Amino acid sequence: MESTPSGHDRIGPGTSGPQAPGPTPLKRRRLIAVVLSLLLVAVVAVSALVFSRPAAEVAAPQPTSTETPTATLTPSETPPPPPAPAAPPPPEPIADPPAAAMNILVVGSDSRGNAREQAAHTAATGESQDHRSDALMVVHVAADRRTLYVISIMRDLWVDIPGYGGSKINASLELGGIDLTAQTVESLLGIHVDHTLMLDFNGFRALTDGLGGIDLNVPFAFQATFDTGHAFSAGMNHLDGQAALEFTRERYAFVNGDFQRVQNQRIMLRAILARLTAGGALNDVTAVRSIVEFAACCLTVDKGFDPVQTAILAYSLRNLDVNAVGTMTLPTAGPGMVAGQSVLFPDYGGINAVAAALREGRIGEYAVP
Repeated sequence: MESTPSGHDRIGPGTSGPQAPGPTPLKRRRLIAVVLSLLLVAVVAVSALVFSRPAAEVAAPQPTSTETPTATLTPSETPPPPPAPAAPPPPEPIADPPAAAMNILVVGSDSRGNAREQAAHTAATGESQDHRSDALMVVHVAADRRTLYVISIMRDLWVDIPGYGGSKINASLELGGIDLTAQTVESLLGIHVDHTLMLDFNGFRALTDGLGGIDLNVPFAFQATFDTGHAFSAGMNHLDGQAALEFTRERYAFVNGDFQRVQNQRIMLRAILARLTAGGALNDVTAVRSIVEFAACCLTVDKGFDPVQTAILAYSLRNLDVNAVGTMTLPTAGPGMVAGQSVLFPDYGGINAVAAALREGRIGEYAVP
């Protein structure tokens, strides 16, 4: 008999040696049960793992550490530019006001302090304050908003001030503030003042300087008799705030005194309008709002003339022809003396004619460019 390398007898099919006994039927059933149980546990474990993970992980498993890492920029590479910011929303439009004429009373206070605070004190307490109207103009805005008419009222005009009697019209600001000044003008002209606007010396300087100065056409050469004694040459002059103030206040350098001064005040107003409307600035809604916000520092306006209403009016004047602005001085009957004061008597016939033209939309017959 041969031997296997292991040294054991080889037993296999066809041998006649004894065979190991196989599992009994009972043992086979137990073995099958154990295998099935292990399979069931494995299925439950895998299911629990799968369904407990987010759907994104199930659909796209996370890369393993063997995957190639994401490329990074080298120092020599330029990072991609950031996305462009979203365009700002367009400015809110400004609506045009109703097509109706409007009267605005412009008051130039001779206060060396703060005319706004003085007017507020008078309005709150009824106490008079030490300032008078150095300039007084009715600005009539035509219904079509294409032209303005400026009517100067002489500061020494002797009128009836409601509640106080006869006095120079410029005293109405001292006695009762802006409201009384407006009432006095309404009584004199028989018109309704829609809005009031007041500016003092400091505010006028600040406003002019904020605009970068003013270019205006001086009708003839003269020199101011106060403050810096600024010398004005005939023709175009570029004026800063102080020089502009001296131009609008000077009267002693002229033969006709106050009459030339009110003409110069209208020249200044026309120059300011030209500056504000230059290059179509009033066509730009954003520019209009900027102008109104800037001017708010210096101007005192009535309660109904808030920044919104001011912007509406300014925008409505975008088609204004500055060269067509009509101007005039309210008629007077000559100088005189009352209670030791030098005054100008009113020409009531001429004033009534101008007042009627204002009410009827015919002021262009009197106020000419």
